[in-house]
Amino acid sequence: MAVVDVSEELKSLSSTMESIEAVLDLDKLRADIAVLEEQAAAPSLWDNPDEAQKITSKLSHLQAEVRKAEALRGRIDDLGVLFEMAEEEDDPDTRAEADAELVSVRKALAEMEVRTLLSGDYDAREALVNIRAEAGGVDAADFAEKLQRMYLRWAEQHGYKTEIYETSYAEEAGIKSTTFAVQVPYAYGNLSVEQGTHRLVRISPFDNQGRRQTSFAGVEILPVVEQTDHIEIDESELRVDVYRSSGPGGQGVNTTDSAVRLTHLPTGIVVSCQNERSQIQNKATAMNVLQAKLLERRRQEEQAKMDALKGDGGNSWGNQMRSYVLHPYQMVKDLRTDHEVGNPEAVFNGEIDGFLEAGIRWRKQQEK
Repeated sequence: MAVVDVSEELKSLSSTMESIEAVLDLDKLRADIAVLEEQAAAPSLWDNPDEAQKITSKLSHLQAEVRKAEALRGRIDDLGVLFEMAEEEDDPDTRAEADAELVSVRKALAEMEVRTLLSGDYDAREALVNIRAEAGGVDAADFAEKLQRMYLRWAEQHGYKTEIYETSYAEEAGIKSTTFAVQVPYAYGNLSVEQGTHRLVRISPFDNQGRRQTSFAGVEILPVVEQTDHIEIDESELRVDVYRSSGPGGQGVNTTDSAVRLTHLPTGIVVSCQNERSQIQNKATAMNVLQAKLLERRRQEEQAKMDALKGDGGNSWGNQMRSYVLHPYQMVKDLRTDHEVGNPEAVFNGEIDGFLEAGIRWRKQQEK
């Protein structure tokens, strides 16, 4: 690469970083951090453990955002020095190090740029993930469990806290459905592009004739409800069923009938929770999930009205959105963005950042 090319490249990287810093508004983030640090230092912080957890989690996330931006700005500034050293000393090793760092910085900048695209009303919120087995029998149930593990592994790799609210196990293998929370800011913005129908093609391990099987699982991503959302639920519109929690193979998780299933009669929405030890706690958590589903329904209705005004026939990027093919070749491909990976095992192990980034960029394009 010629020196003039490097100079122009560094100017471009610096300009992109300035745009990112402007969107992130680092001064505001630092001010928010100062407020949260004061709240976190209060002696009465842990009198309300749930609120304390929210404050400390948000503080940690904002601090990480600022550190990440500051570190990337430092790397861009240091790149110029590194290339100058390589030029002055005519050192191939230093030049190779600078070239490698340039590639790495480009990648980190692209990843951070995606964060600036998350500007929707609910993008900054935590997320609820609901996965359900669809067509395909036992293979679909097994696929749903693979997807659950994929998202939990993704969260684990990033250090994001998760909490499983409910899992309904299938009789032979896998799960009928599951609901879990990803408790980190911007979880909804990042994961919302995963909503839709996922398709698996493979030689079925449950078919004694070794035939190829296509199965489907549905993924629903919901923003966690906040007090400002005003989602009111009339108790008279609810049917509450209590039952005994169960695990794989029908084993009881709890010794009492503490699991709760709520049916919202006007909409027919059904939610369950079984992870808590008491019926009261399970009902409270199930109510949170129900509120999130009603909030998402309201968001979709508002979006449909906007699409109608724009003459958009309904930008349903949600339906069938990704194929996981294990036979006759190995490929995971997003049907909206055309992003693909030739290593399904890595994807099922949580390596989905490339799909998330491509989906967020694609969605932003669709909104223009």
